[in-house]
Amino acid sequence: MGTLDRDGVQIHYDVRGDGAATPALFTHGFASSSHAWGPTVDALSATRRCITWDVRGHGKTDYPTDAAQYSIPLTLGDMEAILDAEGIDRAVLVGHSMGGYLSLEFVTAHPERVSALVLVGTGPGFRKDEARAGWNDVCETYATLFETKGFAGLRPSAELDASVHRDVDGLIRVARGILRQHDAGVIDNLANIAVPTLIVVGENDKPFRAGSEYMAAKIADARLVVVPGAPHAPMLTDPDVFLPEVEKFLA
Repeated sequence: MGTLDRDGVQIHYDVRGDGAATPALFTHGFASSSHAWGPTVDALSATRRCITWDVRGHGKTDYPTDAAQYSIPLTLGDMEAILDAEGIDRAVLVGHSMGGYLSLEFVTAHPERVSALVLVGTGPGFRKDEARAGWNDVCETYATLFETKGFAGLRPSAELDASVHRDVDGLIRVARGILRQHDAGVIDNLANIAVPTLIVVGENDKPFRAGSEYMAAKIADARLVVVPGAPHAPMLTDPDVFLPEVEKFLA
């Protein structure tokens, strides 16, 4: 267990395992936390160092009151600072949903620090301004929902657990900050990604099926796995399918 001070913001992370395989950094989705990676880390930590962490406004990490403290560049800085603190030059990035998108942002900004990608229930962003504006409208809907309903605004699903968060205010600021997208940098960089990439999506995760197929077509060394009957978080709902695919890929 570790805590990293990022200009007064305390970033919580955990480290398990110390095997010889390349370390892995796991980033969770919006309104989730590092708890979502529990079963995956249980399996993978036997052979490699596995680092899970809570994004700003989630879990055990700080929930700054300043909205300016919630941005993609600051979050990428948090990820890099964790790797630096652990003395890791290159890592496998494993991300779910928002965490997958942040992993794509990270490999775009720091390709030399990434050895492989595992993207779960992830989209590549949007090339057209109007499509991006539609996504940002969804982000505002999330923020408004949490403002009006509190944690009751969390939809029931395997990866979402209100008890892991201190309060809902962090999620509101994340929805208006980190979750929003501002340009086409990620989707335009897909063809430049030069590391092995595993893309996993649930068969019933309709919002992310097309994006997963698009990424698999654009990233040169990518493999797509569609988990039969699975929803948005197959690492929790279908570990018997998810874990063997990830272990085979990492091997």
